[in-house]
Amino acid sequence: SYQYGFAQIRELQQLIAKEEGISERNIILSAGSSNLLEAAAICFNQPGGNIISADPSYRDLPDKGVELHAEWIKVPLTADYKTDLDAIEKSITQKTNIVYICNPNNPTATVVDTEKLVSFCKRVSQKVPVFIDEAYIDYLPDVKNASMMRLVKEGLKNVMVVRTFSKLYGFAGLRIGYMVADKDTLDKVQVYAQGGNGISVTSAQAAIAAYQDKDFLKEALAKTIASRDYLYSVLKAEGYEYIPSSANFVLFPIKMDGMKFIQEMGKRGVGVRSWKFNNKEWCRVSIGRMDEMEAFAAAFKEIS
Repeated sequence: SYQYGFAQIRELQQLIAKEEGISERNIILSAGSSNLLEAAAICFNQPGGNIISADPSYRDLPDKGVELHAEWIKVPLTADYKTDLDAIEKSITQKTNIVYICNPNNPTATVVDTEKLVSFCKRVSQKVPVFIDEAYIDYLPDVKNASMMRLVKEGLKNVMVVRTFSKLYGFAGLRIGYMVADKDTLDKVQVYAQGGNGISVTSAQAAIAAYQDKDFLKEALAKTIASRDYLYSVLKAEGYEYIPSSANFVLFPIKMDGMKFIQEMGKRGVGVRSWKFNNKEWCRVSIGRMDEMEAFAAAFKEIS
């Protein structure tokens, strides 16, 4: 477009504020959520400090902290592959810069108990900033109840909640994300964030339409669930276990070296990712269209 997108960005901000029952002053928009994760890591960095997160979990925020010479305290998951909130809280020290929680977690696609997370945020935010990454929250059956947005609405300080349009909305290439927090916290983070200026008019206008199109979101979720259930059936048929997913990907243990598995799938035109933890090799496969899952199944059956 030949014009700047100030009006569209403001309209999107207003829509989000109305939906969440908060003020526009509680929202920062950005071109995707990654910039906001990195901005928070920079904002709250202190020399000699540490960042605490589950392990494995999404790495953008902790990795940026490590670049700034922070120590990354990695807290193992529970036996059922969920974020161990109790262990994370016990790991907090006077040197802790920020606590990062990805819920649902990436790469395990597991969720923590909502009320336990609420209590955790209320206690921990009195000591250190708490960052809740809700990139995959739209795949849960009751988003409003599961989200920590309510804490910002209630006026809780020092808690940041970040969302993205990259998942259920299908905006991975269009890049729209946002942070919700109390104004004092936003003012601090905004110094290091790109903000709405990084969002194109095309992306903002598309986000305005998508955010209000509830039928589209319901259809996208239903198709994701159908593809996920098909993937479950493929894994079961091949004798593989998996972690039940609350996101748009599934993590499962594999029977060969992770890099070799990636290479073999790549030769067959399928891109996946691998992890290694709990003395196992794991594959994470994203849930796509049904034809894409059928392509995964065909390649997987050749090497499983």
